[in-house]
Amino acid sequence: MTAPDSPDLTPETPEEDTGARVLVWLTIVAAIAGAITGLVGGAFRWLLIRADHLRADLIDWTHHHGPAAWLIPVVISAAAALIAALITRWEPRASGSGIQHVEAVERGEAAPPPPAVIPARFVGGLLAIGVGGMVLGREGPTVHMGAAIGALTGRVCRATMREIRVLQTTLSGAGLAVAFNAPISGTLFCIEEIAKTVKVRYVLWTMAAVAAGTVCSRLIVGNHPDFVVPQVNSVALSSLPVFVVFGVVVGLLGVVYNWLIRACLSGFAAIGRVPGPVKAAIIGAVIGAVLTVDPDLGGGGDDLTQNILSGQHLAFWAIVMLLAIRFVAGPVSYSAGTPGGIFAPMLALGAMTGLIASRLIDLVSPGYGHELLLPLMIVGMSSFFTAVVRAPFTGAVLVMEMTSTTSVAVSVLAAGAATMIVAELLRSPPIYDDLRERMLRQWKGHEAEGV
Repeated sequence: MTAPDSPDLTPETPEEDTGARVLVWLTIVAAIAGAITGLVGGAFRWLLIRADHLRADLIDWTHHHGPAAWLIPVVISAAAALIAALITRWEPRASGSGIQHVEAVERGEAAPPPPAVIPARFVGGLLAIGVGGMVLGREGPTVHMGAAIGALTGRVCRATMREIRVLQTTLSGAGLAVAFNAPISGTLFCIEEIAKTVKVRYVLWTMAAVAAGTVCSRLIVGNHPDFVVPQVNSVALSSLPVFVVFGVVVGLLGVVYNWLIRACLSGFAAIGRVPGPVKAAIIGAVIGAVLTVDPDLGGGGDDLTQNILSGQHLAFWAIVMLLAIRFVAGPVSYSAGTPGGIFAPMLALGAMTGLIASRLIDLVSPGYGHELLLPLMIVGMSSFFTAVVRAPFTGAVLVMEMTSTTSVAVSVLAAGAATMIVAELLRSPPIYDDLRERMLRQWKGHEAEGV
């Protein structure tokens, strides 16, 4: 495995600043790249949906054919994780989420992603998440594929290095929009989390890319919210303190989850004698064994989230078990180094936390927890995201777009503020800052070893 190319740190010159003509031209380029991202990301998402259904059918089949059949999901998950890890040997940038690489490029710490990232992310992500059932999200690969498409389009159009970097950043927003059918969130994510600045070209190019990408992806996966929820009434002002306290609790859980991701990465990295693909295969086998118990214990968790948002009744301890297992399985899956993100699994954890909180409130005040059920689940999703990623506006808007619900906006913001304070007080680092620094250290280590 070779270390990725060193970044081009040539400073931007005044001539590279975009004039009106260049601004219009590159807006068109961004829209074209966005359309390509929409088609690629839409196909990726469609295949993942089909794979999820096939995996659930397979597990159901094994339950009717005796203990020996239970080995089939174990073998399939192990093989899928192994092949996905081998793909990252061929293209190291395809490992993990990919969002940290996009941020490193934007900061001038890494070179823009090469075209090889696109097939590596597509195939590797499909294997790890869809076939293997790893507890990973589709957004990481989709964001990174969007960034790679943006960089490739910029190179084809002979854009400057700075313009290529901006294109890869803005197309990452299109990738997120495509992953979750959330165009406003994709735009906000690009500005709040990746660029961390507001400039005309960022906003304009991101809007063009996101709009084109969303339209094209909807041609493949349809135009509907990610999660269909019943009508949610506005939360009474008297209930806001409940959501503030809930935000504190979710903040604590998010800090622990953040730590667990980092601890698992460090722990598995310390096992130096075992090759990476072998580690991935072992983790895949464990996930496969867990899947034989319940398909909802694996994958990104979209079906699980939709079911509980739709009101599917689950016993209290069943919810606790699902939360506990997925809480650990997510960081362990990410430590395998296969392509996959962390957003979608976090949303499922947040929804389950809200469901548990509702049940506990009902014990104290019968009926009150049920009244707050949907708002608590929606707020739990946004707050968990905020606690780990530390992008509160993106988290709030993303969940409201995904559920097509704005009536809980005040509760989402109040809980998000409490969550941010908890994460700050406990000095929990934004997860992508830590992942970016780990990635850069790893690359420098490979360069020093001459690998």
